[in-house]
Amino acid sequence: MASYLYYLLPAVGGYALTSLYFLKNPHFLHKKKQTAFYCTHISHRGGSGERIENTMGAFTHAAEVGTEMLELDCHLTKDSHVVVSHDENLLRQTGQDVNISSLNLEELPPYKETLEVTFKAGHFSTGSDRNIALLEDVFRKFPQIAVNIEVKENNSMLIEKISDLVKKYNREAISVWASFCLLFCQWQNSSMPYMFTVKRALKMLLLYYTGLLPFVPLGESFLQFYLPQIINREYIPETWILRSRLVIFLIERLTLRKGMFKHLRDRGIQIHLFVCNEEQDIEAAFAAGATGVMTDYPTLDDTKEGAVGKAQRAARSFG
Repeated sequence: MASYLYYLLPAVGGYALTSLYFLKNPHFLHKKKQTAFYCTHISHRGGSGERIENTMGAFTHAAEVGTEMLELDCHLTKDSHVVVSHDENLLRQTGQDVNISSLNLEELPPYKETLEVTFKAGHFSTGSDRNIALLEDVFRKFPQIAVNIEVKENNSMLIEKISDLVKKYNREAISVWASFCLLFCQWQNSSMPYMFTVKRALKMLLLYYTGLLPFVPLGESFLQFYLPQIINREYIPETWILRSRLVIFLIERLTLRKGMFKHLRDRGIQIHLFVCNEEQDIEAAFAAGATGVMTDYPTLDDTKEGAVGKAQRAARSFG
């Protein structure tokens, strides 16, 4: 037994030191990613705390106050139009229990006059624009603003049409795939940068804790993840296990690793934490090592600086 330890301990020690060295110096093994944009402020569903979510009114408001990325979700109507909506079923958003896929574009109902903000329980948004938007209208009106496109269903026609619109408006460098069915998204349009899926993020976390992360190539350009401290304070999850303070504490300790985030940043991967609807959450996200924050409140409060300015200032402060 002692003879095995004689060889094992130096091998394990050498591996740990080598892994740590390349964790801190990834440029020796990997070329740093160069994305066409860098954003510190992302408007979640267009800024759903200040305007009705995912409407042109919300996107316009967010753009006017200086957001650097619009986050949105897409679905396909019965007559094959790509529309912007978080839910496929419209009960929560419109009060009508119908699916987008069962309706033609002109049959889509308007949003409710007031809509509860998902990540700020008990708070509601309103706005004069209550129409479900077309993705093409978003691309046409905001040609220079980056868009994070979340595809929530494994629908090949939807993904193909999104890709076609991205190509039509020459947005491949500033449009980002965010989907669990990422392989098909990449197959349709491999020129677009893409996010970690949940499965890939868990694998990356495992690689970090086993010391293998510095040696593994990563195709992703963005990592998006919950800021754990918002759970059960700003956002009440449906999953019962996430309502446990102990579970949230463990998630925070396991995932918000400054060494891991710095390694990803050094490899050119941007880290966005969400959904930061309080100034304290914006500061906590950047202190943890995020490069950007996602929020429902583009202005956050009545001060001139607003959430966009706060995000940019916090990003500079925490380097």
